[in-house]
Amino acid sequence: MGKIVDLSHHQPSNKINWSLAAKDIDLAIIRVQYGSKTEDKEHKNHVANCKKYNIPFGHYAYGCFVSINDAIAEANDFLKRMDKDAKFLVLDVEGDTVKACGTKNLAQASQAFIDTCKKAGYKVGFYTSHELYKQYGLDKMKADFLWLPRYGKDNGTPNLKPAYPCDLWQYSQKCKVSWYDGLVDLNLLNGSKTLEWFTGKQAQTANTAVTQNNVKNGGTRMYQPSNNELREATLRVLGRLSKKDPNGISKDWYTKAQKGEIPLDDVVGLLYVALDRGLIQGSNK
Repeated sequence: MGKIVDLSHHQPSNKINWSLAAKDIDLAIIRVQYGSKTEDKEHKNHVANCKKYNIPFGHYAYGCFVSINDAIAEANDFLKRMDKDAKFLVLDVEGDTVKACGTKNLAQASQAFIDTCKKAGYKVGFYTSHELYKQYGLDKMKADFLWLPRYGKDNGTPNLKPAYPCDLWQYSQKCKVSWYDGLVDLNLLNGSKTLEWFTGKQAQTANTAVTQNNVKNGGTRMYQPSNNELREATLRVLGRLSKKDPNGISKDWYTKAQKGEIPLDDVVGLLYVALDRGLIQGSNK
């Protein structure tokens, strides 16, 4: 799996070797603005290069709103500036947001920003610092995904996972890469959502759904499992296969899958590996 990187004007586009980056990046999350007054001067350049080299990208905006109404206005400015091919949007709430808005209406204003973007038809995530997440009602945000930073030693390697369930984990802001002579933030998938969920290559299955197709006229009802149901069903099959053939799959990998430490697409991949090895050994018991 390639890298998930977030970019802003701190990484000038003309300093990035995009041909190398394209081989290393699976997803870029590009900052568009720092409040309404400051548009990120590199976001259009980053977008142009992502499109040129076929790198999927999303956008984020650092919130600097002072009220609920201002949050809505700021979200609309974000929507005007963003590239329409972005796979998703993110609201970034940190210390400067708290200073601007205060604590009384911070959660309501943040939710108004998110809801404004969702009404425009986009998947919308929420990013906030690990320290702020449980404060001021920010853990009650209703968004499509949660993105949390937790750096630990902050030495470019993942070593201290977030204490709270989240979908993306920003594990260090001091990462070195081959395609940029400087430091970048890198992220890992940290929940049941796959890379394809973020890049838009497959349909979202965040909730169990039953699709009706002319049911009134005797049509069919199609069941669509949630990501969690798919994970649990796959683990049950892997469990049965491991009892049948202890050598079919590494115990360490199976344990990690049980703990949710492996992305869903990799868990399903383990199933195929186990099935393949079972077929090779020709076991019918």
